[in-house]
Amino acid sequence: MLLSLLPPLLLLLLQWSITSGATDPIYLVTVSSQVVGGKTETLCAQIHEPKEPLSIVVTLRTDDRNLTILQQGSIKKDFYKCVPFKVPVVTVESVASVDVAIQGAKTSLNKTTKILINPPQNLLFIQSDKPIYKPGQTSNSSLCKLFRNSLSCQIGILDLSHSMSPEAAQGFYTITAWDAKNQQISHSFEIKEYVLPKYEVNIDFPSILTFQDKEVTLKVCAKYTYGKPVLGSVNAEVCSQSYGYYWRRPSPDMINICKKYSMTVRYSLNEKWCFVPPGITMQGSTSAQLTSDYVYVNFEDTPDTYRPGMVFKGKVTFVVTNSQSRPMKNESVIVYAHYDDKMINVTLKTDINGTARFSFNTLDWSEKPVQLQVERTDFEAFRYYPSGYHYIRPFHSKSKSFLMLTNAPEKLSCNSDATVTASYIIQGSALKTGQKTLDFFYIVRLTLTLFFICPSIAWSFVSTISLTFMIMAALTPYAQVVVYTVLPSGEAVADSMNFPIEECLPNKVSLKFSSPTALPGERTSLNLKASPGSLCSVRAIDQSVLLLRPEAELDAASVFGIKITTNSDVKAPVVCRYYETMFRESAVDNARMDVDLAGPEIGFGSKVSNPPQKIRKFFPETWIWDLIPVGRSGSVDVTKIVPDTITKWAAGAFCTSPVGLGVAPKTDLTAFKPFFVSLTLPYSLIREETFTLKASVFNYLPKCIMVKVTLADSLQFTAQPCRGCTYTQCVCSEESKTFQWIITPSALGKVNITVRAEAVQSRELCGNEVVTLPDKGRIDTVMQSVLVEVRLLSIYLSIYLSIYLSIYLSIYLSIYLSISLSIYLSIYLSDSAKSFVTVLGDLMGRALRNIGDLLAMPYGCGEQNMLRFAPNIYILQYLESTGQLTPQIKDRAITFLESGYQRELTYKHYDGSYSAFGNSDPSGNTWLTAFVMKSFGGARQYIFIDQNNIDQAKEWLGQQQQENGCFASVGRLFHIDMMGGVSNEVTLSAYITAALLELGVQRTDPMVVRSLTCLRESSSDITNTYVTALLSYTFTLAGDEQMRQNLISNLDNQARREGVGRYWTLANNVQPTGSLEVETSAYVLLALLSGPTLPRFGLNYSAGIVHWLSKQQNAYGGFSSTQDTVVALQALAKYSAAIYNPEGSITVTVTSPSGQKNQFTVNQNNRLLYQEKRLQEVTGTYKLRAEGKGCVFVQFALHYNIPPPPDSLAFKISANTGVCKNTTNPAFPLTTTVR
Repeated sequence: MLLSLLPPLLLLLLQWSITSGATDPIYLVTVSSQVVGGKTETLCAQIHEPKEPLSIVVTLRTDDRNLTILQQGSIKKDFYKCVPFKVPVVTVESVASVDVAIQGAKTSLNKTTKILINPPQNLLFIQSDKPIYKPGQTSNSSLCKLFRNSLSCQIGILDLSHSMSPEAAQGFYTITAWDAKNQQISHSFEIKEYVLPKYEVNIDFPSILTFQDKEVTLKVCAKYTYGKPVLGSVNAEVCSQSYGYYWRRPSPDMINICKKYSMTVRYSLNEKWCFVPPGITMQGSTSAQLTSDYVYVNFEDTPDTYRPGMVFKGKVTFVVTNSQSRPMKNESVIVYAHYDDKMINVTLKTDINGTARFSFNTLDWSEKPVQLQVERTDFEAFRYYPSGYHYIRPFHSKSKSFLMLTNAPEKLSCNSDATVTASYIIQGSALKTGQKTLDFFYIVRLTLTLFFICPSIAWSFVSTISLTFMIMAALTPYAQVVVYTVLPSGEAVADSMNFPIEECLPNKVSLKFSSPTALPGERTSLNLKASPGSLCSVRAIDQSVLLLRPEAELDAASVFGIKITTNSDVKAPVVCRYYETMFRESAVDNARMDVDLAGPEIGFGSKVSNPPQKIRKFFPETWIWDLIPVGRSGSVDVTKIVPDTITKWAAGAFCTSPVGLGVAPKTDLTAFKPFFVSLTLPYSLIREETFTLKASVFNYLPKCIMVKVTLADSLQFTAQPCRGCTYTQCVCSEESKTFQWIITPSALGKVNITVRAEAVQSRELCGNEVVTLPDKGRIDTVMQSVLVEVRLLSIYLSIYLSIYLSIYLSIYLSIYLSISLSIYLSIYLSDSAKSFVTVLGDLMGRALRNIGDLLAMPYGCGEQNMLRFAPNIYILQYLESTGQLTPQIKDRAITFLESGYQRELTYKHYDGSYSAFGNSDPSGNTWLTAFVMKSFGGARQYIFIDQNNIDQAKEWLGQQQQENGCFASVGRLFHIDMMGGVSNEVTLSAYITAALLELGVQRTDPMVVRSLTCLRESSSDITNTYVTALLSYTFTLAGDEQMRQNLISNLDNQARREGVGRYWTLANNVQPTGSLEVETSAYVLLALLSGPTLPRFGLNYSAGIVHWLSKQQNAYGGFSSTQDTVVALQALAKYSAAIYNPEGSITVTVTSPSGQKNQFTVNQNNRLLYQEKRLQEVTGTYKLRAEGKGCVFVQFALHYNIPPPPDSLAFKISANTGVCKNTTNPAFPLTTTVR
C-alpha cells in the first residue's frame, strides 16, 4: 500500500527506497512537510536489514545554510532513531531541502525531498467591552498577542479606551491592530441610538414541517432577565409566505406568557411558514421550512475506501424531520452493497439516536468501487423516505497487506492516556520464511510543530494492535496518528487518522461570584483562579446589551474554531488563539432599585418611620472591565459593588501566562430585590413636545401591598397627571402595575427623572387580601436620565485644506473659524454650535470610511441597481492600484458585484438592451444600456461577466446610431437624475462613445469612428460648459490630442477659482448650483488624468480641481446626487492613484485659541483612517502645524442648529380604506385623494 494514498491532512512526508539490487538496503525517513522557523521538530530515520556496515547523513539545506540533522556510522543491523532539530528562522515562507545520503562499501544511495518552512507567527485578538455603543459613550477594548507555534502565550494585554463623539454617525465601526510583521486583526462594533430591552421573547416551534404533521405545538415564553415571567398578553401569528392563509389566536390579557398553543394547519408543498408574535414592547420570530422529505438519511463515520479482505464498518443515521425533529429509533433499515453486478445487504435496527452500525466482509469485492445504499424496510408506508448513497473505492497493495486504524467512539480526553486500535492483514507471502514478528511504528502529531515519536513495538501476528499515548492540552484540537510498518519486500503498509480531542486549554481558569444573587448596591466578591503568574482580563456586562446585539460565548470550542487572520498562508487553527466574541445572549430589565440597608426594620402594621434613602442612579452597561494579575498563589478575590441595575450580569475572563491561554466558563450574578419601580424611557425626547412617562412597580413579595408612586418635581420639565390616573394602588404578589404622567421637557441635554415607589399602610383590601407592609425595602427610588434634543435645521460649514510636503518640511498655518450669526440673532441656539477638526491621509478616506455603504448590496429596479453597482468598481480599482485592497474588502465587494450583476440581468430585454423594468417596458433605454455596458466591462476583472451581455448591449446601441453618427435617445428613464448633464443628442453620443472607449473598443471600430465624426462636427457650435467637459474626456480616450488640447484650453478660460480650488459652473452662473458643477469638474479632471500630461495642466492644476471637489463631499464621501457621485468618485480614485506614495509620515498639530493642542499622526498604516476630534472653542483662530513628508487633508467643520423653515407642501395626499368583504376572495376598497 503506497504512502501517497494517505490523507493529505496528515502533513507528514514519508520517504523510502526500494531497489532491485540484493545488497541495497531499505530505508525510511519521516519528517514534517511543514515546519516553523525557530521551533524544534523531530526527524526519524530507519534502515532495514543492512547487508553491510552503512553510514547515514541527513542534511537540511536552505538558501544560506546547511544543517546536519542526523549523522550515524557503522550501522550493521536494523536501525531506528529519532532526533530533534531546530528549524532555521525565516522571515518569509521558504522551501528547504532534506538530503538523505546512505553510504557503504557497495552502497551509495541519495534522496532529496522538499519541505516548507513557515516564519514564526503571532496571533492577535481584540475584545471590546460591549458589541454596541451609543454615540458619545466610551469604547473599551483589550488587545492580546499570542505565540502561535508554541505551548506558551506571550504575557501582556493592552487595554485601550476611546471616547466616541456624541455626533458619531450610526453604523458599524472597526478596530484594526497590526504587529511589527504587519499581521493584522480586526474587530467590529456598532454605534446606534438604542434603548435596552427589558425582557427576552423565546419561541419554541419546529424548524421543519412535513405534510405528515397534522398538529404542531407552539410555545412562547417571555422572561425578564432576572428570571421572572412577563405579565402581559401575547399575539401569535403563523403565516404562509406564499399565500394569504394564516392562523391567529390572541391570548387573554394578563397571563403568564409561557403558553403552549396547538393548531391545525394545511400545507402545500414547497411553502415556507413563519411565526411572528407582534408585541408592543418586544417581538420574536422564527421560521419553519415545509418539506416533502419525511426522513433524512446520512452515512456517518463511514470511510471512503475499503481494504480488501478486512471488515468494512460504517454507520447510518435516520432523523425524522417532523415537528419534533426526533431521531427514528427501533426502525428497521436495510443497507445494501452493490459490486460486480452483485448485491449483498444487512437488515438493522436503529438505536435511540436513530443510528445503526453495519459491517460487510470485503473478501469478494474484487478490488472495485462499491456503492452503498440504505433505505427503510417499510418503504411503501412512507413514500417520502429518501434513500442514502455512499461510494467507496479500494486501497491498493502489491502484497495485499493492509493496516487500518479504527475510529474512537468519542472524543479523546485531555491530560490522560488515550488508546486507539488498528487492525491489519499481513500476507504470509510478504514475510520471510519463518518470520514470527514484525515491527510497527506509530507517530502522534499535533499542530504544525509538535509530535511524539514512539519506538518500534514488535507484535505477534494478531489482527488488532493497540496504541497508547498521552493527550495534553497543547495537543488539541485533534491528534494525527500514523501507524506503519515496512515489509521485507520494501513495501510500506500504513494508515493515518485524525482523532478529535475534547476542547481544552493549557491554562485552567475559573471565575465565580461568592453568591449567585445579590442586592443592588451591596458588596460582592469575585473569585478568579488561573495558573500562577497569569494576567486576566475580566468583564461583566448587562445581558440586555447581549440581547440587543448577541455575541458568541467565548469558550474552548470557540478558540479552536476561530479563523486565523494574517497576511501569510496559515494552514490550521492552533491552541493559543482567542475569539473576539464572548458571551451567550440573554436579556436585561432596565429596572433599577434602592436597597434599604440602613435604618430600623419595620414590622407589618407598625408605625412607619422614614429611613435614609439611597437613590438608584448607577446603571452601567459594562460593570466590570479590569485587568487582574492572579499572582503566585493562582487565586485572587476581587470585591465589587453591585450596580443599581436589576438584571443578570454575564461575567467572563480570559488569562494568559507562560503556561498558555485559558478561558473561564461563563458565570452569572443576578441583581434583584422583591419590590422595585422601573421607568420606561425612549432614547431621546424633543424639547417642548409631550410624551407619556410610564413607571411600572413590581411586587415579588409573598403578599399584597398598597403602593404610592410619586414623580419628583424638576425645573427641567413640567409634569401633569394623566386623565383618570391614580397614584396609589394595590399590587399583589407576582404582579406589576404601571403609573403614567404627561411630561413636557424644557431643558436640553441629559434630563433627570426621579420616581419614588413606597409601600404604605392601608385599611383597604387588595381583592380579598389584607394589605401588609414589608419589614424592609418598602421604598424604592430611581433616577434615570433621558436625552432631550431640539428639532432644528442643522447647518454645516467647513474649511478644507490639502497639504503636500514633497520633502521633509515643517509649515505653519493660521485658520480663522467663525460664522456670522446676525441674521439668526433671535433663533440661533448657542449651545448647539460644535466645531470639529478632521485629518485624513488619503483622499478616498471619507468614501472608504463608509465602505459598508459604498460597497452596498445592489437593490431596486434596473436604474437603482446600477447606481449602487458602479461605485464598487472604482473603489476596487483604486485600492488595487495602490496595493491597499485587503482580502476581506475584495471578497465582500465581489459578492456585492455578483449580486448586482445577476439582478441587472433581470432587467435585460431580449434584444440586449436594458431598462428600469426590463421586458415590462416597451423598449430599452439608450443611456442606461451604455451605463450597464461600461459598468459590466469594468467589473469583469473582478467577477465573471458573460461577454455576450456586453456584446449584445453594444450591438443594440449600434442599431440606435443615426446616419450622422450620433445616437438617438430611445426608451424612458424614470430616475432622470441618473443621467446628470446628459440631456441632448450630443451629450448622449459623447457619453456612449466614452463608454465604448472605456470598455476597450478600438478607436478604429466603425461605430466609434462615426460617433467621433458626429462629435467633431458638433464641437464648433458648443457653448455649454458641461458638454465641453464631457467632450474633452471623450476625445482624451480617443487619443485625439488636438481636440483635447483645444477643449481643455477653452475650459481653462471658463474656470472659476475659490481660493486654491478650481471648478466650472454652467453658463452665466456666478456660484455653483450643485451636482452638475461637480460632474462637470470631475469630467475635466478625468480628461487631464486619462491622457498624456499637457503643458500647464499637470498634477498641480489637477490638485486645484480635487481641492474644490473634496469640499463638496458629504459626510459619507459621496456628493449631492447620483451621477455626480459616480463620475466624481471615478475621477478622485484616478487622481488618488496618480499621487499615491507608499512612503512618508506627517504629524499635524492643531492649537486652539486657548492653547489646547490636538495632535494627529498620518502614516502608511493609518492613511485610510478617518481621524476626528471635537474642538473646545467653537470659533476663533486655530493654529495648524504640519511636519514630515507626504500628503495630508485637513478639514475644520462648524455645526449649529436653527429652527426649520415653515412647511411648504406642494400637495396633500390622503387614503381611506373601506370595509373588507367576507367573500371567497377578501377585498376592500381603497380611496386616495390628492389636493
